[in-house]
Amino acid sequence: MWQPDGAGSLAKIGVLTPHLDPVPETELQTMAPPGVSIHAARVPLGMVGPDGKIIARIGPQVAKAFAEPPAVDQAVASLSPLEPKAIIYAFTSSSYILGSGNDSLLQARLEKKSNGIPLIIQTAAVVSALQAIAAQRIALIHPPWYTPELDQLGAAYFTKAGVKVIHHGPALIKSDYGDILPELIHDWAKAHVPDTADALVFGGGGFRVIGAIDALETALNRPVLSANQASLWYALKVAGVSDRVIGYGRLFTAGTAHKMPGMVSQAD
Repeated sequence: MWQPDGAGSLAKIGVLTPHLDPVPETELQTMAPPGVSIHAARVPLGMVGPDGKIIARIGPQVAKAFAEPPAVDQAVASLSPLEPKAIIYAFTSSSYILGSGNDSLLQARLEKKSNGIPLIIQTAAVVSALQAIAAQRIALIHPPWYTPELDQLGAAYFTKAGVKVIHHGPALIKSDYGDILPELIHDWAKAHVPDTADALVFGGGGFRVIGAIDALETALNRPVLSANQASLWYALKVAGVSDRVIGYGRLFTAGTAHKMPGMVSQAD
């Protein structure tokens, strides 16, 4: 009997991720159905020190720089020969800082580098997912390392998209960057999500939360979204992959993705 070999027989999906962040590619591959392979290109995030090493200090200027040429453009170009069905831009901070209008410009610029392969902006994928599940009032939880300013910008981003943010804030579970146990995320969210929220949204591509989604949906009795989960959902729609994803949220049984600005979904 042949064993799974990791081949992207149904679809290859690319992902652009900060150089120090292992979360997007591993969460995406964990959720992806058999026959869908994830291929990452790492983009420098931070300042270059005198020794030539990158110092990961995520401030507004650093986050904005992630979206600027040439590094992210080169990363897209490096993925396009693989012919992925879509490329996910797995970084939310720059979207929060630059706004949705600049997201559209970024998408258009990077799709020129990808030879037309659809580029999925993570924050826009979350907005599309909220539309698909008809959620109008959300609780928005960010990683512990988000500053109050960045958290506020995230809430403003979704508010401008027509979503009412009735709670937002970082999950103050730990003080440093890195993974968090699913049970800690589960307990924090249960204690902070208002009963009036239609859905819970975890913002931030580097926020490892998918292990808690299924349990939280049971506990809260409402949909739970994350940046990486929504991005994969949108990418599978674009790729025309209809195989079910089980155990990572009600979103994967939702209908057709709403189009991002400038994008024509192959699923439509």
